[in-house]
Amino acid sequence: MTIAVPTAHREVRLAARPEGTFRTDHLRVVKAPVPEYGPGQVLVRNRMMSVTAVMRTLMDGDIGLPMPAYEPGQTLWGPAIGEVIASADADLSPGDLVVHNQGWREYAALEAAEVRRADADSLPDLGAHLSQGLTAWLGVVRAAEVRSGDTVFVTGAAGGVGSLAGQFARLRGATRVIGSTGSRRKGEYLVGHLGYDAVVIRGEDPVEDQLRTAAPDGIDVVFDNVGGEQLLAALAVARRGARVALVGTMSSQTSGGFSAPVEIDTGALILRGITLRGIAGSDHLDAIPQAMREFGRGLRDQTLVFPHTRLSGIDQAPRALCELLEGRHIGAVLVEL
Repeated sequence: MTIAVPTAHREVRLAARPEGTFRTDHLRVVKAPVPEYGPGQVLVRNRMMSVTAVMRTLMDGDIGLPMPAYEPGQTLWGPAIGEVIASADADLSPGDLVVHNQGWREYAALEAAEVRRADADSLPDLGAHLSQGLTAWLGVVRAAEVRSGDTVFVTGAAGGVGSLAGQFARLRGATRVIGSTGSRRKGEYLVGHLGYDAVVIRGEDPVEDQLRTAAPDGIDVVFDNVGGEQLLAALAVARRGARVALVGTMSSQTSGGFSAPVEIDTGALILRGITLRGIAGSDHLDAIPQAMREFGRGLRDQTLVFPHTRLSGIDQAPRALCELLEGRHIGAVLVEL
């Protein structure tokens, strides 16, 4: 099969490091030659990419994350799914769908070891291959070990991770699931469409007060995407033996950085037997097959939904990231290329 390849494509580069709030003019879309592929490599036409909050963090330079920072003048990178259009690797053929980490461009030349073949039949929606389902599953299953009868509190519940975490918790047997979010509109969606029992609205009454009302008997599991005030409130309401999964730091990521320090009474945690566990997907790559099987099964039998917004065209990628950081959307934010 021969597929025509243009000589030029578009890619998104970091124009300047943001100082505080990210704006679309911190990025620029440029034309560049389509990359050439060599022995052991494949050329991929990207079909879709995702944007996530950590991308804002990576614009601040090297801050100790286990991934390379974005550099001014260079093309960004991030999760994408695309079609192999030319291959110099025996195991990959033109027409294969692959997931990789060289988004923010229309074409990518990649080592075969850098891509993962995507089974188009395993997930009913192409965009679901770019979900943050693995992170949500890991936080629920491996970090928090959600089990039957648990009351679960998910911070940042309307985001790409949180919108799936609450659903996974329910499938694992949680009897009450509470989520925090930034608006009544999102709260109504969480309860009306994603199966949450109650919501805590950031910016209304104090988080701890709202949480005590929503969970008068306390909470067994905290799935924390945010940190800061919301984590402290959750710890205050946690039952003896509660498990806390530390998954994200949205309280700091939207304006850059990853650190989200809070003052914790370790003595109280010890006496109440509360466990805090940070979890990173890069340490649990072995979980991908099981997590994706459960995700795909849930989508097919409609016990799970994949909330997301799609914008069309690489020119919309800077806007997509800006709107994500502003909290305009529910679930994942994807860009069709």
